[in-house]
Amino acid sequence: MKYSKYSVVIIGSGIAGLYAALKIEQQTHLHDGILLITKSKLGESNSRYAQGGMVAVMKDNKSDSTESHITDTIKAGAGLSEFNTVKFISENSDAVVKDLLKFGVEFDRDENNNLCFTKEAAHSVRRILHSGGDATGKMIEKVLTKDVSENPNIDVYEQTVAVELLIDSKQECKGLIVFNDLTKEYETIYSSAVILATGGLGQLFKYTTNPAVATGDGIALAYNAGAVLRDLEFIQFHPTALAIDGDENRFLISEAVRGEGAKLVDADGIEFMYKYHENRELAPRDIVTRANYNEMIKNKVDHVYLNATCIPKEKLAERFPNISRICSENGIDIAHDFIPVAPAAHYSMGGVKTNLEGETSIKGLYAIGEVASTGLHGGNRLASNSLLECVVCAFKVADVLKNKELKTPKQIDSDLKAVIDKYSKDLLMEEIDIDILKHELQDIMWRGAGILRSQKTLTTALEEISSLSKKFPRSVKCLNKEEYEFKNMLIVSKLIIMAALDRKESRGAHYRLDYVDTNETGVHSLITKAEGELSFVR
Repeated sequence: MKYSKYSVVIIGSGIAGLYAALKIEQQTHLHDGILLITKSKLGESNSRYAQGGMVAVMKDNKSDSTESHITDTIKAGAGLSEFNTVKFISENSDAVVKDLLKFGVEFDRDENNNLCFTKEAAHSVRRILHSGGDATGKMIEKVLTKDVSENPNIDVYEQTVAVELLIDSKQECKGLIVFNDLTKEYETIYSSAVILATGGLGQLFKYTTNPAVATGDGIALAYNAGAVLRDLEFIQFHPTALAIDGDENRFLISEAVRGEGAKLVDADGIEFMYKYHENRELAPRDIVTRANYNEMIKNKVDHVYLNATCIPKEKLAERFPNISRICSENGIDIAHDFIPVAPAAHYSMGGVKTNLEGETSIKGLYAIGEVASTGLHGGNRLASNSLLECVVCAFKVADVLKNKELKTPKQIDSDLKAVIDKYSKDLLMEEIDIDILKHELQDIMWRGAGILRSQKTLTTALEEISSLSKKFPRSVKCLNKEEYEFKNMLIVSKLIIMAALDRKESRGAHYRLDYVDTNETGVHSLITKAEGELSFVR
């Protein structure tokens, strides 16, 4: 086994990970350098597929204010957003956007060179920046990826999976074990600061807007290390994914299309959102999702439609070039045809519990981006707050680390040695057809822990996953990246179901058919692995 050391290790190459690497390198002198690990190629992440844009409460936008953004976020969060977190992220958005501009990120501007803002569901004003029309995440990530790849002070491991965190006898993180999927070799990396920026978990579900890499790896890593996890039951299902299956996921039809005036309709072109909420298409995402799902069940169909023909053709082409192109490739002219849409798993509001400085319950372990639960999103994320959270929290963790003495451990204790020894042993293992098991798991999660849940569906799903686990005889080492991903997917699926069973109410994106009311007081769910077993923190 190879051994190495770095002052800071970042796991994940989405916008949070990339920006954190750049800011840490810019602000901090690190004796042992920075390592960024990605299990695919640099830049392949959930961030890349973020279309609508990024919330930005800019001082130049006179129609907006931090107070307004805070109010909108907390209202959408269904009683679980943390006020101080929302306030901090909102107040720092102006400075972070201006910093991104310095890195070369370009946002769309009008003919007078003013930044363009759009509006999405549950926002009271236009405050969402976009880039490339409807390719915001891709455009931001493209710039940051180039900057990272050209920075001599940032090392990058591609096609490399983080398989276990190194936790010593004092419950401090001292590094991690990684697996190179190309060489099939393991490496022990010592570090006094490990940052999880691993993104989401949409691939746990049959229908998702997330790419193949979104398998919940960071949550599984943190859980196995003993970190506290929060609100895992809150999975946001986006109401409008293109109802045509791709190889790995479904293409997202951005909420910004509805923000520009598109309407949800049935096959006859009749609008229905008036029955569900006074704000109709711009109601909070959980309400629009359930409305679409209810209409599908009622009419016994597998999708509804988005009617964007009311938006001028020229504006559609300019504002949504990517959506126009993908729909056209599937025989849909969005200027004249209805777009078939259906809900799909999109975002995890819960994750590894952190404070505003990105610190988890384990010293030396940090989390930023979708894998983290900062308290911003509560039970139902406000549209386009995710990219803002990524960059503000990446900026903050870099600021925190510049005041830390980042020295790699000089000696290892018996706990660390035991972990390393597990991966040093050669084992005879037969190959497993992961695709079959993965699709079975995704079906189970969609049926049992999807948009509408109950004690019966959740319990059945848990039993089916327990049976499925028996077909996957891996306790520690795996043969390849896909096996490690599936191992993580099994862990996180069980955690989501257990959290959903424990929350006996309907709140935000968590909807229970057997507990339709919302409790008077909003309480976070906290899970940790105590004494080797799952435990709720009360």
